[in-house]
Amino acid sequence: MFRIHCPYCGVRDQTEFQYGGEASVCRPLEPEAASDAGWAAYLFYRDNLKGMHVERWVHRFGCRQWFLLERDTETHAMGRSRRLPAANKAGPGRPEEESE
Repeated sequence: MFRIHCPYCGVRDQTEFQYGGEASVCRPLEPEAASDAGWAAYLFYRDNLKGMHVERWVHRFGCRQWFLLERDTETHAMGRSRRLPAANKAGPGRPEEESE
């Protein structure tokens, strides 16, 4: 088990959270017009990179907020966690860059 830093509640056990996918995956801009291949690419194909990258997580059994977390996929070492931009708080969909 590992511990995750929720930017709203602080450090908690991983069992309180649910993984929401890679933050770089973008939902089709026009879902109604997307081809089957476009939907397949969005739903199923991932780069599966080794090392540090940004993921979406939700504090499912806590504040129920979505946030971004840097995590190393080889070691599970946790990096920085941060809140989603205001326009993207509904969860997975279209990631937006956070202005810092």
